[in-house]
Amino acid sequence: MGMGTSTFVIRWINFLTMLLAVAVIIFGVWMSTHHDGCRRSLTLPVLGLGGFIFVVSIVGFLGALKKNSILLWIYLILLFIILIAILVFTVLAFIVTNSGSGHTVAGLRYKEYQLKDYSSWFLKQLNNTNNWKRLKTCLVKSDDCNNLANKYKTLKSYKSAKLTPIESGCCRPPSECGYPAVNASYYDLSFHPISSNKDCKLYRNSRSIKCYNCASCKAGVAQYMKTEWRVVAIFNVALFVILSIIYFVGCCARRNAAGNHLKA
Repeated sequence: MGMGTSTFVIRWINFLTMLLAVAVIIFGVWMSTHHDGCRRSLTLPVLGLGGFIFVVSIVGFLGALKKNSILLWIYLILLFIILIAILVFTVLAFIVTNSGSGHTVAGLRYKEYQLKDYSSWFLKQLNNTNNWKRLKTCLVKSDDCNNLANKYKTLKSYKSAKLTPIESGCCRPPSECGYPAVNASYYDLSFHPISSNKDCKLYRNSRSIKCYNCASCKAGVAQYMKTEWRVVAIFNVALFVILSIIYFVGCCARRNAAGNHLKA
Protein backbone atom coordinates (compact mmCIF):
# COMPACT_ATOMS: atom_id res chain seq x y z
CA MET A 1 0.00 0.00 0.00
CA GLY A 2 1.43 3.39 -0.99
CA MET A 3 2.49 6.06 1.47
CA GLY A 4 -0.21 8.53 0.45
CA THR A 5 -3.01 5.96 0.51
CA SER A 6 -2.13 4.41 3.89
CA THR A 7 -1.67 7.72 5.70
CA PHE A 8 -4.85 9.12 4.13
CA VAL A 9 -6.89 6.12 5.31
CA ILE A 10 -5.41 6.20 8.84
CA ARG A 11 -5.92 9.97 9.07
CA TRP A 12 -9.60 9.87 8.19
CA ILE A 13 -10.36 6.75 10.20
CA ASN A 14 -8.91 8.37 13.31
CA PHE A 15 -10.69 11.64 12.62
CA LEU A 16 -13.99 9.76 12.61
CA THR A 17 -13.10 7.82 15.79
CA MET A 18 -12.21 11.13 17.47
CA LEU A 19 -15.74 12.33 16.76
CA LEU A 20 -17.06 9.01 18.12
CA ALA A 21 -14.96 9.47 21.28
CA VAL A 22 -16.37 12.96 21.82
CA ALA A 23 -19.89 11.53 21.47
CA VAL A 24 -19.08 8.82 24.05
CA ILE A 25 -17.71 11.44 26.48
CA ILE A 26 -20.83 13.62 26.04
CA PHE A 27 -22.97 10.54 26.69
CA GLY A 28 -20.97 9.85 29.87
CA VAL A 29 -21.47 13.41 31.09
CA TRP A 30 -25.21 13.09 30.37
CA MET A 31 -25.36 9.87 32.39
CA SER A 32 -23.70 11.62 35.35
CA THR A 33 -26.63 14.04 35.56
CA HIS A 34 -29.15 11.25 36.21
CA HIS A 35 -30.54 10.68 39.67
CA ASP A 36 -30.68 6.96 38.94
CA GLY A 37 -27.69 5.43 40.72
CA CYS A 38 -27.65 2.50 38.30
CA ARG A 39 -26.92 4.77 35.37
CA ARG A 40 -24.56 7.01 37.34
CA SER A 41 -22.45 3.97 38.26
CA LEU A 42 -21.57 3.57 34.57
CA THR A 43 -20.37 7.17 34.21
CA LEU A 44 -16.67 6.60 34.96
CA PRO A 45 -16.31 3.52 32.69
CA VAL A 46 -18.02 5.36 29.82
CA LEU A 47 -15.89 8.49 30.31
CA GLY A 48 -12.75 6.34 30.57
CA LEU A 49 -13.60 4.50 27.35
CA GLY A 50 -14.31 7.77 25.54
CA GLY A 51 -11.08 9.33 26.79
CA PHE A 52 -8.98 6.30 25.78
CA ILE A 53 -10.51 6.19 22.28
CA PHE A 54 -9.84 9.92 21.89
CA VAL A 55 -6.16 9.60 22.93
CA VAL A 56 -5.54 6.66 20.59
CA SER A 57 -7.32 8.43 17.72
CA ILE A 58 -5.47 11.71 18.09
CA VAL A 59 -2.10 9.90 18.24
CA GLY A 60 -2.95 8.01 15.05
CA PHE A 61 -4.33 11.13 13.35
CA LEU A 62 -1.26 13.27 14.13
CA GLY A 63 1.09 10.43 13.22
CA ALA A 64 -0.54 10.06 9.80
CA LEU A 65 -0.86 13.81 9.27
CA LYS A 66 2.79 14.53 10.13
CA LYS A 67 4.01 11.21 8.70
CA ASN A 68 5.74 10.71 12.06
CA SER A 69 6.91 7.12 12.51
CA ILE A 70 7.28 7.50 16.32
CA LEU A 71 3.68 8.58 16.77
CA LEU A 72 2.56 5.82 14.43
CA TRP A 73 4.57 3.31 16.52
CA ILE A 74 2.77 4.50 19.67
CA TYR A 75 -0.55 4.32 17.83
CA LEU A 76 0.12 0.74 16.70
CA ILE A 77 1.13 -0.33 20.22
CA LEU A 78 -2.06 1.13 21.70
CA LEU A 79 -4.14 -0.43 18.92
CA PHE A 80 -2.44 -3.78 19.53
CA ILE A 81 -3.34 -3.56 23.24
CA ILE A 82 -6.97 -2.89 22.27
CA LEU A 83 -6.97 -5.89 19.92
CA ILE A 84 -5.59 -8.19 22.64
CA ALA A 85 -8.15 -6.86 25.17
CA ILE A 86 -11.02 -7.44 22.72
CA LEU A 87 -9.77 -10.94 21.93
CA VAL A 88 -9.40 -11.92 25.61
CA PHE A 89 -12.81 -10.48 26.56
CA THR A 90 -14.54 -12.19 23.61
CA VAL A 91 -13.05 -15.60 24.41
CA LEU A 92 -13.98 -15.25 28.10
CA ALA A 93 -17.49 -14.07 27.17
CA PHE A 94 -18.10 -17.16 25.04
CA ILE A 95 -16.74 -19.42 27.82
CA VAL A 96 -18.84 -17.78 30.56
CA THR A 97 -22.04 -17.84 28.50
CA ASN A 98 -21.60 -21.41 27.27
CA SER A 99 -23.82 -22.92 29.99
CA GLY A 100 -27.32 -22.17 31.25
CA SER A 101 -30.72 -22.27 29.62
CA GLY A 102 -34.37 -22.06 30.54
CA HIS A 103 -36.76 -24.84 31.48
CA THR A 104 -40.14 -25.15 29.80
CA VAL A 105 -43.24 -25.31 31.99
CA ALA A 106 -46.43 -27.00 30.81
CA GLY A 107 -49.09 -24.49 29.85
CA LEU A 108 -46.71 -21.50 29.74
CA ARG A 109 -45.09 -19.82 26.72
CA TYR A 110 -42.14 -18.51 28.72
CA LYS A 111 -39.35 -20.44 30.45
CA GLU A 112 -38.22 -20.52 34.05
CA TYR A 113 -34.57 -20.42 35.07
CA GLN A 114 -32.43 -22.08 37.73
CA LEU A 115 -29.25 -20.48 39.01
CA LYS A 116 -27.36 -23.78 39.28
CA ASP A 117 -27.44 -24.13 35.47
CA TYR A 118 -25.13 -21.17 34.90
CA SER A 119 -21.35 -20.86 35.02
CA SER A 120 -19.48 -20.55 38.31
CA TRP A 121 -18.52 -16.97 37.37
CA PHE A 122 -22.18 -15.94 37.22
CA LEU A 123 -22.85 -17.76 40.49
CA LYS A 124 -20.00 -15.94 42.23
CA GLN A 125 -21.04 -12.51 40.96
CA LEU A 126 -24.77 -12.88 41.66
CA ASN A 127 -24.34 -14.51 45.06
CA ASN A 128 -22.08 -11.68 46.20
CA THR A 129 -24.18 -9.71 48.72
CA ASN A 130 -22.95 -6.26 47.66
CA ASN A 131 -23.31 -6.99 43.94
CA TRP A 132 -26.84 -8.30 44.35
CA LYS A 133 -27.85 -5.40 46.59
CA ARG A 134 -26.93 -2.95 43.81
CA LEU A 135 -28.62 -5.05 41.13
CA LYS A 136 -31.75 -5.47 43.23
CA THR A 137 -32.01 -1.70 43.71
CA CYS A 138 -31.90 -1.27 39.93
CA LEU A 139 -34.52 -3.99 39.42
CA VAL A 140 -36.90 -2.42 41.94
CA LYS A 141 -36.57 0.97 40.20
CA SER A 142 -37.06 -0.52 36.75
CA ASP A 143 -40.43 -1.02 35.09
CA ASP A 144 -39.98 -4.73 34.40
CA CYS A 145 -42.30 -5.84 37.20
CA ASN A 146 -44.19 -2.61 37.83
CA ASN A 147 -45.70 -2.48 34.33
CA LEU A 148 -46.88 -6.09 34.09
CA ALA A 149 -50.42 -5.23 35.22
CA ASN A 150 -50.61 -2.53 32.53
CA LYS A 151 -49.17 -4.78 29.82
CA TYR A 152 -51.49 -7.68 30.56
CA LYS A 153 -54.96 -6.48 31.48
CA THR A 154 -56.47 -9.94 31.87
CA LEU A 155 -55.26 -13.08 33.61
CA LYS A 156 -55.63 -15.01 30.35
CA SER A 157 -53.31 -12.64 28.44
CA TYR A 158 -50.80 -12.80 31.29
CA LYS A 159 -50.70 -16.61 31.36
CA SER A 160 -50.25 -16.77 27.59
CA ALA A 161 -47.58 -14.03 27.51
CA LYS A 162 -43.96 -14.68 26.56
CA LEU A 163 -42.24 -13.12 29.58
CA THR A 164 -38.61 -12.04 29.57
CA PRO A 165 -36.14 -13.89 31.85
CA ILE A 166 -36.27 -11.06 34.42
CA GLU A 167 -40.08 -10.87 34.32
CA SER A 168 -40.28 -14.64 34.68
CA GLY A 169 -37.73 -14.92 37.50
CA CYS A 170 -38.12 -11.70 39.47
CA CYS A 171 -41.76 -10.63 39.10
CA ARG A 172 -43.54 -13.85 40.01
CA PRO A 173 -43.05 -16.93 42.20
CA PRO A 174 -41.85 -20.16 40.53
CA SER A 175 -44.68 -22.23 39.06
CA GLU A 176 -43.83 -25.15 41.34
CA CYS A 177 -45.01 -23.09 44.32
CA GLY A 178 -48.57 -23.43 43.05
CA TYR A 179 -49.75 -19.95 44.09
CA PRO A 180 -52.88 -19.02 42.10
CA ALA A 181 -52.43 -15.83 40.05
CA VAL A 182 -55.12 -13.21 40.69
CA ASN A 183 -53.68 -10.88 38.03
CA ALA A 184 -50.31 -10.05 36.47
CA SER A 185 -48.93 -8.52 39.66
CA TYR A 186 -50.78 -10.29 42.45
CA TYR A 187 -50.78 -13.90 43.69
CA ASP A 188 -52.93 -15.56 46.34
CA LEU A 189 -50.33 -16.28 49.03
CA SER A 190 -52.89 -17.82 51.38
CA PHE A 191 -52.49 -20.98 49.31
CA HIS A 192 -50.06 -23.41 50.96
CA PRO A 193 -47.07 -23.92 48.62
CA ILE A 194 -46.75 -27.44 47.29
CA SER A 195 -42.99 -27.13 46.85
CA SER A 196 -40.08 -26.95 49.31
CA ASN A 197 -38.38 -24.35 47.07
CA LYS A 198 -37.18 -21.49 49.33
CA ASP A 199 -38.31 -18.97 46.72
CA CYS A 200 -41.93 -19.79 47.57
CA LYS A 201 -41.52 -18.25 51.03
CA LEU A 202 -39.49 -15.30 49.77
CA TYR A 203 -42.04 -14.03 47.24
CA ARG A 204 -44.29 -11.13 48.24
CA ASN A 205 -46.82 -9.12 46.22
CA SER A 206 -45.21 -5.85 47.35
CA ARG A 207 -43.69 -3.83 44.48
CA SER A 208 -40.44 -3.46 46.44
CA ILE A 209 -40.09 -7.15 47.33
CA LYS A 210 -41.67 -9.39 44.64
CA CYS A 211 -39.15 -12.22 44.09
CA TYR A 212 -36.08 -9.98 44.11
CA ASN A 213 -34.51 -12.08 46.89
CA CYS A 214 -35.18 -15.34 45.03
CA ALA A 215 -32.64 -17.61 43.36
CA SER A 216 -35.01 -17.61 40.36
CA CYS A 217 -34.52 -13.84 40.03
CA LYS A 218 -30.74 -14.22 40.05
CA ALA A 219 -31.12 -16.92 37.39
CA GLY A 220 -33.30 -14.61 35.29
CA VAL A 221 -30.63 -11.90 35.54
CA ALA A 222 -27.97 -14.49 34.60
CA GLN A 223 -29.96 -15.44 31.48
CA TYR A 224 -30.38 -11.76 30.56
CA MET A 225 -26.64 -11.14 31.03
CA LYS A 226 -25.82 -14.26 29.02
CA THR A 227 -27.91 -13.02 26.09
CA GLU A 228 -26.41 -9.52 26.26
CA TRP A 229 -22.86 -10.84 26.53
CA ARG A 230 -23.37 -13.07 23.51
CA VAL A 231 -24.48 -10.07 21.47
CA VAL A 232 -21.46 -8.07 22.66
CA ALA A 233 -19.13 -11.01 21.93
CA ILE A 234 -20.44 -11.33 18.36
CA PHE A 235 -20.07 -7.56 17.90
CA ASN A 236 -16.50 -7.81 19.24
CA VAL A 237 -15.64 -10.44 16.63
CA ALA A 238 -16.69 -8.03 13.87
CA LEU A 239 -14.87 -5.17 15.62
CA PHE A 240 -11.72 -7.29 15.94
CA VAL A 241 -11.71 -7.96 12.19
CA ILE A 242 -12.19 -4.25 11.36
CA LEU A 243 -9.48 -3.13 13.81
CA SER A 244 -7.11 -5.80 12.45
CA ILE A 245 -7.51 -4.30 8.97
CA ILE A 246 -6.90 -0.81 10.40
CA TYR A 247 -3.83 -2.18 12.21
CA PHE A 248 -2.50 -3.57 8.94
CA VAL A 249 -3.02 -0.22 7.20
CA GLY A 250 -1.34 1.50 10.16
CA CYS A 251 1.67 -0.82 9.81
CA CYS A 252 1.94 0.17 6.15
CA ALA A 253 1.72 3.87 7.06
CA ARG A 254 4.39 3.47 9.75
CA ARG A 255 6.74 1.56 7.46
CA ASN A 256 6.28 4.10 4.66
CA ALA A 257 6.80 7.00 7.09
CA ALA A 258 10.04 5.41 8.36
CA GLY A 259 11.25 4.85 4.78
CA ASN A 260 10.36 8.42 3.83
CA HIS A 261 12.28 9.72 6.88
CA LEU A 262 15.41 7.75 5.91
CA LYS A 263 15.27 9.09 2.36
CA ALA A 264 15.01 12.62 3.72
